[in-house]
Amino acid sequence: MFTAHAPASYTVDLAKLLPKGSTAGPHLLCIWQPDGPPNLSSFVNAVPTVAPQVGKPSSPLLAANPRPRGHQGQNVFVGFLLLIGLCYGSLRASYQPGFARIYQLEGLWGKGSTEQDFLIKPTLTWLNLGLVLLFALSFALLLVAIHTNIQNIVILRQLFDVAESAIVVRVLLYTALVAGFVLGKYLFLELMGYIFDVAELVTIQYREFIRTILFIGLVLPIVMLLYLGLNQRLPETVLWVSNGVVSLLLIGTLIRVARTLHHKTSLLNLHLFSYLCATEVIPLIILLKLIVFTY
Repeated sequence: MFTAHAPASYTVDLAKLLPKGSTAGPHLLCIWQPDGPPNLSSFVNAVPTVAPQVGKPSSPLLAANPRPRGHQGQNVFVGFLLLIGLCYGSLRASYQPGFARIYQLEGLWGKGSTEQDFLIKPTLTWLNLGLVLLFALSFALLLVAIHTNIQNIVILRQLFDVAESAIVVRVLLYTALVAGFVLGKYLFLELMGYIFDVAELVTIQYREFIRTILFIGLVLPIVMLLYLGLNQRLPETVLWVSNGVVSLLLIGTLIRVARTLHHKTSLLNLHLFSYLCATEVIPLIILLKLIVFTY
């Protein structure tokens, strides 16, 4: 292993870095750069400074064959995306009225009857549970494919030490974590509602939270398609788009929930504003730090 501590031009004798007892022949040289894909065209064979002895043929230089890393687990991602599309289509065909109440663009920022109808409907229905699982699976694909730095979180690595090569296991693990966070937030809201004595707001707040993440979550599979199509050529662009969508999901949910609660009771009250900060703003900052601002 050779580590460069600063950007510069280096000449490395690979023969001295090979383990003792290595046999002669071709070897695989792996290169990693934390800021992005390395410039493979800048790696060339150095010209030997010692001239060969008279009468002895000089050993030819072997040209390196750059093999840039492609999509790791591309078939897995495509398979999961097909599964997500089929499940969305099946739920839309089976639960058309309930599906329309959630995914109706004109009612997202309005105060129509459809919006109010959703806020008085039961939250934990079979349709909502299925959509939450699909949202969790879409979010998990995004985390595994693009936001791989969350694997470096110490607590997560100690609790769930999953190899990076086990892509299917990681996708299923993150799906369970996201679904557990979404469903477990109701218990957190119940606890905070009891502490702040605003238990009457918990149900409406949670229903609006569910409705908003499910609506914005439709964009996540599109980001995955963008990743599969453009990540090799424009990795920075794909990362910026992904961070933008995740930020929109988190910040948009906060704004939507705050707006709905403000219609129910004014948030200009310091007590209610503190409750909103404890249940929405602080978790938002933590999630933005863990997912978006890890680069």
